[in-house]
Amino acid sequence: MASNRLLPDTCAWIDFFRGSSTPLAAALEQGVLHGELLTCGVVVMELLQGVKSPREETMILNAFEALTHLEMSRELWATAGRLAAGLRSDGHNVPFSDIVIAVLALQHNCAVLTADRHFELIPNLAVTKG
Repeated sequence: MASNRLLPDTCAWIDFFRGSSTPLAAALEQGVLHGELLTCGVVVMELLQGVKSPREETMILNAFEALTHLEMSRELWATAGRLAAGLRSDGHNVPFSDIVIAVLALQHNCAVLTADRHFELIPNLAVTKG
């Protein structure tokens, strides 16, 4: 893959916002420094469902203002449905949110930054572990 752009999964953002000293948080920090990060609605939603204060919510929303936000098109929703069905027929139930993240990453030629192994089940998806 020629692109260095990353679409971090929610787990990477959680490590980053908690100030964890993990390879995932370090990789995300490098992405921030190099302007390589993208985001999408499902990641924002997953992060906001876990906030504990208005201050945390504001911090998250402000951080995401600087990032390119990827959107799902009608065609991508159909692609996501076919991908989920194919994985399920192979015996793999990948969470809805991760299917959306994967399809967006594939469409926009970027890698998913994650600790979740099920992303490795998705054909042609670049996965960065941090």
